[in-house]
Amino acid sequence: MQGFAALVPPLLDGLWMTLRITVGAAVLAVPLALAAGLARLSSHRWLSWPALAYVEVFRGTSALVQLFWFYYVLPLFGLKLPAVTVGIVVLAANAGAYGAEVVRGAIQAVAPGQREASIALNMTSAQAMRRIVLPQAFPAMLPPTGNLLIELLKNTALVSLITITDLTFRGQMLRAETLRTTEIFILLLLLYFAVALVITAGIRLLERRFRVR
Repeated sequence: MQGFAALVPPLLDGLWMTLRITVGAAVLAVPLALAAGLARLSSHRWLSWPALAYVEVFRGTSALVQLFWFYYVLPLFGLKLPAVTVGIVVLAANAGAYGAEVVRGAIQAVAPGQREASIALNMTSAQAMRRIVLPQAFPAMLPPTGNLLIELLKNTALVSLITITDLTFRGQMLRAETLRTTEIFILLLLLYFAVALVITAGIRLLERRFRVR
């Protein structure tokens, strides 16, 4: 146990960076997914087509390639961003593309009669979406959103390849210094799993609250 205890502090430093990127990307991904999902449903092509292009590009390409492109290629065009900013933005855009389809599917799953009732009540489309459709669609979004947040957490391991000292990178450095591969990777698994459990617990708490409402 003493051997494990000596490995924990440096790994916690890497965990802090992983949490920072995960939270930052999630904060950006949620509104991005909502905006892109609603735009995909718009009857205006100037809204739906760019949203479709965004979703298909980020879903259809590797997150690793996206990180490399933003970090190594954009500077060739005169735009150089800090590594942490690139990690947050790219992972947020990637998660937001998948989340947009979650939003679109949940909204389309709301019974058409609900929209017809809003028309009968003389509501505008925006009012119907805000007061009737989204409150019913939101609970259906929660389980897949939890999956996407956990996937986002796991994807943060990729940022180690653009020089960010996250949990995975710190573990690799520690392994090179100590050669204690088994203990280090056991701790990495446990730390990622603990954060995933926190995310799962948060989503389930939201599900219970909406179920009661």
